[in-house]
Amino acid sequence: MVSTDLYKNLPTSDELPDSDDTPVDNEDQNFLPNYLLFLLAIIWKDRNDWYFGVDMGIYHTSGENPRVPVIPDGFLTVGVNRRRPGNKSRKSYVVWEEGGMVPQLVLEVVSWTPGNEYESKMAIYEKLGVLYYVIYNPEYYQRDRHQPFEIYRQIDGKYQLQSGEPYWLPEIGLGIGRTQATVGGIDREILSWFDQYGRRYLSSEELAQQAQLEAQQAQLEAQQAQLEAQKERQARLAAIAQLDNIGLTVQQISVALGLSINEVRQQLEES
Repeated sequence: MVSTDLYKNLPTSDELPDSDDTPVDNEDQNFLPNYLLFLLAIIWKDRNDWYFGVDMGIYHTSGENPRVPVIPDGFLTVGVNRRRPGNKSRKSYVVWEEGGMVPQLVLEVVSWTPGNEYESKMAIYEKLGVLYYVIYNPEYYQRDRHQPFEIYRQIDGKYQLQSGEPYWLPEIGLGIGRTQATVGGIDREILSWFDQYGRRYLSSEELAQQAQLEAQQAQLEAQQAQLEAQKERQARLAAIAQLDNIGLTVQQISVALGLSINEVRQQLEES
C-alpha cells in the first residue's frame, strides 16, 4: 500500500469523468470482457477481494496528467474490495483511491480502428506497472503483424512476450486463453479462465446444461436399474417351478432364490 498523503491533492473519483463515450468497433470488445467478468463471479463467488472492470477508465499518476485515464477493454485487480466504502459501485478505477493498487492484468481486444495496443498503450501499462498484458486480435493480427492471442509479462520493468496457452497466471491463480464454446446458442471462439490443470471453467449456462444432462443421465440409470431388477426378479420367480419339480421344499426354494415363503407359495399356486 502507498501512503495516502502522496495523493491528498489529487481529484476524487466523483470529480473525474467516468466515460469517454467512445463507441466500440465490434461486439467482442464488449462481450469478451463481460464474459470473463461473469465467469469470475462464478469462480470466485465466495471472494470479495477482487475487481474486474470493463471499458472503465483507470486513473493513475504514472502519466503526464492524473486526470487523463487509460481505458482498457478489461482489467483485473486482486487485493481490493469489490465494492467501495458504503457499498458503492465504482465510476472509474482511481489508483490513489485503491491504496495504490494497480491492476495485475489488462485486456485489449483489437478492432478495425488501430488503437495503439502494441505501441502507446503497451508503454502506458508497462510504466503503470501492470504485470500481465493480454492482447486479443483474431481478425486483424495479420494486418498488425502479430499473433491472434498474445500475453506479455513484465520482467525487470519491461514486457516480454510469453508462450503457452492457456497461460497460467500464478500471482492471480487463474489461467487465460482461447477456446471454442457455445454461448447463447452460438458456437464461437471466446476468451476464458482455466484452472492450473488447463481445464476451462464453465459458464452459468454451461453449468445449467451440465446439471440437466447429469440429471437426465441419473434418471436413465435409475430406470435401467429398475428394469434390470424387474428382469432379475422375473427370472427368480420363473425358477420356482423348476426347483419345485426336482423336489425342493418351499423353504429350500425360498432360501435358494432369496424370496419369501409367501412369494414362493403364491407363485406355485398361480403356476
